[in-house]
Amino acid sequence: MKLTYNGLLNKAYWQERGYQLPLYDIPRVRAATLTTPRWLHLGAGNIFRAFLANLQQRLLDQRDAETGIIVAEGYDDEIIQKAYRPYDNLSIYVRLKGDRSLDKIILASVTESLTMQDDLDRLRDIAATPSLQIISLTITEKGYHIKDRDGHYYPAVASDLESGTARPQSYIGNLVTLLYTRWQKGATPLALVSMDNMSHNGEKLRATVLEFAHGWQQTGHVPPEFVAWLESKHVSFPWTMIDKITPRPDASVAALLAADGLKDIAPLETAKHSYTAPYVNAEELEYLVIEDDFPNGRPALEKAGVHFTDRDTVNKVETMKVTTCLNPIHTALAIYGCLLGYTSIHAEMQDKELVRLARAVGYREGLPVVVDPGILNPQQFIDEVVNIRLPNPYIPDTPQRIATDTSQKLAIRFGHTIKAHGVNATHLTAIPLVLAGWCRYLLGVDDNGKPFTCSPDPRLAEAQGKLKDVHIGSTHLGDVRALLSDADIFGINLYDVGLGEKVEGYLRDMLAGNGAVRTTLQKYLPE
Repeated sequence: MKLTYNGLLNKAYWQERGYQLPLYDIPRVRAATLTTPRWLHLGAGNIFRAFLANLQQRLLDQRDAETGIIVAEGYDDEIIQKAYRPYDNLSIYVRLKGDRSLDKIILASVTESLTMQDDLDRLRDIAATPSLQIISLTITEKGYHIKDRDGHYYPAVASDLESGTARPQSYIGNLVTLLYTRWQKGATPLALVSMDNMSHNGEKLRATVLEFAHGWQQTGHVPPEFVAWLESKHVSFPWTMIDKITPRPDASVAALLAADGLKDIAPLETAKHSYTAPYVNAEELEYLVIEDDFPNGRPALEKAGVHFTDRDTVNKVETMKVTTCLNPIHTALAIYGCLLGYTSIHAEMQDKELVRLARAVGYREGLPVVVDPGILNPQQFIDEVVNIRLPNPYIPDTPQRIATDTSQKLAIRFGHTIKAHGVNATHLTAIPLVLAGWCRYLLGVDDNGKPFTCSPDPRLAEAQGKLKDVHIGSTHLGDVRALLSDADIFGINLYDVGLGEKVEGYLRDMLAGNGAVRTTLQKYLPE
């Protein structure tokens, strides 16, 4: 059996194998979405299907919605060509539970899949439709960058600013041309909703869109009235906090589905190194908090568990998660998982030293200074992270994946908490252990003396260069002082709060020889 609409007509086949089928009339929903689209999503990756598409599926099942979601991809067309269209835009959400059970849910809420380069005219038609309420995005934080670190526009962006609105090449250029079409066709209000996992995401999206639009105004491609519309209350950029662990499609899940008799189900890696499949595997727990600012209306997502609130509360929830209750713990496990030879997060949660580290980062050093957002309880959130989410053996997530771009994460995930503890943070132990662990990680040698490849990171070579003379078995720390003084990386000059010397000491301990990383954890985080 292949996952297609015709295949779904054989309901008995799927039900006998434990699949949850859509409870709505799929052709009716697709026809309604074609004529009165309400939700366009940009970014066809795994988090979209595991979370957002499933939210709309639940609304459709409950008769709380009549239309689905149209998805478009602007970075990697192969995702659409190989994981959506051959399966009639259906997918299987394999929900992996901590009790080792799972759900297999057929998602049909995606009614149309498009690519920006090939289907821009169709996307313009959708964007111009007055019924459209939302354009949401999961394009990763990198997707919002239109300049390099030196402040120069990326080549595709520079070309777009010069050539105009006809056929943009950049992601943001395509988004802004869709908005320009909407303005030209009546300027109906719209919400642009970033659902990427980054702080102040709505603000960052607004700033990028407006910078691009101002660039087009300056080159004469759009009038000032269009930019004024973008800056008005008729176009909103709600802030959101999204949280759901959604690893790459796992081969063991593909084997499980193949055992049910499904064909052409294997995951694939595209030429652009996206990992996709006609299924998505993800944890059961999920959180989505959205600033309730939708000038053209919105889906009733609160009926599917989404929290709608004000901007200040969204910010507090995001701060709680990113600086205390999840992300710092994740990064600590990523760094030490690589050093101690682990290839899965759930296996790390069976390691008593790493569990003590995770708990110390979250409970002992983070929780006392966290801001309680009111709608989610910080201690309950950490309890779920440490006791349910990270130990889940069905979540095939790796420390190597999470260690990607660590230099870009440390300032937010640890700098905020260090600052909250005050000008003298020398009483902290777990956080400086994580920072020392990252310095040790930069050597690319694990605790057994075995070389490993550090995960991609835009400042990796630069940081490694400061430690180029540092070796296992030596007390020489190279230019580590320059590294630990870098407030862009750590959010603060660590020497200004009394932690620079402490991190140096922990790093010296970890360099003593093979096994010294674990011994250092045991020494400073005793049972």
